[in-house]
Amino acid sequence: MTDGLRIIRRVSGCPHTARLLLMPLLFAAPCAVRAQQAPPTESAPEADQPLQAMPDIGVDWPDMGQADSVTPLPEDPMDAQAQDATQAQTGVQPAADAQAMTTPDTSVDAVSAEDGQADDAASFADAGEERRYTVQLNGIDTIADAQFTLRFDELSVLRQGQGKSANLAQINRRMKEDGELLDRLLRAKGYYAARIRSAVAAPPPGSDRLSVSFDIVPGTQYLLESVDVTGLAETGEREADLRAAFPPKAGDPIDADVILAGRDTLSTRLAESGFPFAKVDEPEVRIDHEERNGDLDIIVTPGGFRRFGTIHVDDATLFDAHHVQEIARFDPGDTYMASDVEDLRRAIVATGLVSSVSLTPKDAGDGEHVDLDVAMRPAPLRTIAGELGYGTGEGYRAEVSWQHRNLFPPEGAATVRGVIGTQEQTASFTYRRSNFKRRDNVLTGLVSISNIKRDAYDARTINLSAAIERQSNILFQKKWVWRFGGELIASDEADAFSNGARRTFLIGAVPVSLTYDGSDDLLNPSKGFRLGARVSPELSFQNTTFGYARVQVDGSVYQPMTEKVVVAARARFGTILGSTVDQIAPSRRFYAGGGASVRGYGYQAIGPRYGEDDDPVGGKSLAEFSLETRVRFGNFGVVPFVDAGNISTSFLPRFRDLRIGAGMGVRYYSNFGPIRVDVGTPLNPQPGDPKVAVYVSLGQAF
Repeated sequence: MTDGLRIIRRVSGCPHTARLLLMPLLFAAPCAVRAQQAPPTESAPEADQPLQAMPDIGVDWPDMGQADSVTPLPEDPMDAQAQDATQAQTGVQPAADAQAMTTPDTSVDAVSAEDGQADDAASFADAGEERRYTVQLNGIDTIADAQFTLRFDELSVLRQGQGKSANLAQINRRMKEDGELLDRLLRAKGYYAARIRSAVAAPPPGSDRLSVSFDIVPGTQYLLESVDVTGLAETGEREADLRAAFPPKAGDPIDADVILAGRDTLSTRLAESGFPFAKVDEPEVRIDHEERNGDLDIIVTPGGFRRFGTIHVDDATLFDAHHVQEIARFDPGDTYMASDVEDLRRAIVATGLVSSVSLTPKDAGDGEHVDLDVAMRPAPLRTIAGELGYGTGEGYRAEVSWQHRNLFPPEGAATVRGVIGTQEQTASFTYRRSNFKRRDNVLTGLVSISNIKRDAYDARTINLSAAIERQSNILFQKKWVWRFGGELIASDEADAFSNGARRTFLIGAVPVSLTYDGSDDLLNPSKGFRLGARVSPELSFQNTTFGYARVQVDGSVYQPMTEKVVVAARARFGTILGSTVDQIAPSRRFYAGGGASVRGYGYQAIGPRYGEDDDPVGGKSLAEFSLETRVRFGNFGVVPFVDAGNISTSFLPRFRDLRIGAGMGVRYYSNFGPIRVDVGTPLNPQPGDPKVAVYVSLGQAF
């Protein structure tokens, strides 16, 4: 599909049409005339793609040098009277008007002589003195939309040199080029007989800059007499829908942007309606300057309706065609849609196993289907990572991990992880299979051995767990995510209730969670809300067998106040149904306090305390609240916050015992998410609580 709009002058009364000289409307530099074509694309254009300043659409415009190419507007007597009156009042001599096109006046009189500054003006012109200037466009307020203004600002040689001094000769040359640019921009909007006058005047009172102005009379806007889209009859029952995808119709202005946007929309609709090999020729407009209208023709070659056929992978080292089909959101026999192909390409990239991938439609040869050839280039598959950290109540912590992201194809990752810290030592092996049986499903298995020493408890634990879940990620943030798993835990633990004696717990759990994410960003939400629930029925054996269920509900809301200020709030409630606090393993109780809980307090430090050392013991119920204001300045931000929470040994939390913390955070917004540093202090501390607590992590607190 070519990228251009051909304009042909139609001479009334003559049996033939005359092809005029090529003059691209939109070009890369304002002083150069170059014809370019954008390469064809297989995927639909992005809706939020930024506006290109002046894309070259290859428009054949009437030759500026031919006097009969555009019928000029008749002289307006009122316009002449207005000019005479202006000249009498200000002494400004406008530049000469060369019918439809501007040729700036290069005489000294183009500079105004006002308030006794005639001598200064003449001296400035004669001496070639350089001054700065301002640029103003008059008469096109109803025409100059955002696209028109952006194009003029980026291509205008006057705009490019506006911040630097220039002499009168330089300004006049720039005025001439910008006059031609304005004429081309107006023709793109359908105004073929515009009158453009330019002038440069002495600085107005209170300014030291010359005044460059363009007075524009657009004239009559040319309209489409007829619109003919040929070739769509071959699309059968889809013809009406495809014709509606090309909006220009008889009676509309001859607007190059609208016509080319319609062509792109039609091309996209064809690719989304089962026509992978469709071609849309460049639109052709035949202009009649006497009638001030034109006829638009566009030829479409549909190339035949197709359905998805077979996927072929050139190298199955990473994964085979069967797995690619599992990732795809379409099945063989579905109508071909270019957006489905692009979605599959992005999903393959999101696996992290490829550095590049291309998907090419190929005719299956049966006249009914189109196959997809997938070519992939592998990315590095092994990663070694390290992490150092410190948290109040958690102590110092160092973590190292090794991962092979495709040790068990397809997409079977293995991770070996070790943690050494003042309060934690852990070794674990994790298996993770992404896109398991279905797009975005993840199967995980974990074996871990840990020794954790907290103020609340001391636990030596072996954990075997597995889960299947539907996850969200940065590329494909999902509204609904869920998780269903199972855990087998053997743990030798001691807490304040046991007076230092260790107890062995054997626990089986079936945790289930469901979350709705209505926010706009996974790591840095600025609007919307999130709501999630988690239920974990558990069976515990410690001398006797007993059961209970852990239930937790989380919610958060994000409200933008201005472009740079977001107010965020969070609430969390939890309870354990059944059993008593002292029977439940200490590591399975609820705790509060810390960087992801109530900032200002130590990790797990909030709630009832017991024993000689006044250690926290956790509880059966939990309540937490957070409110913060996120103020961003470029890549940095500040976040004042207030948190509150409490732990209770009863079925329901006691809100009158809420512990409140407040503080200030700093954010650095990196490419992979915000890095946060929060400093908090408790407002109503218990004995032994720190005066200041510091937290460092990736992502917002909630």
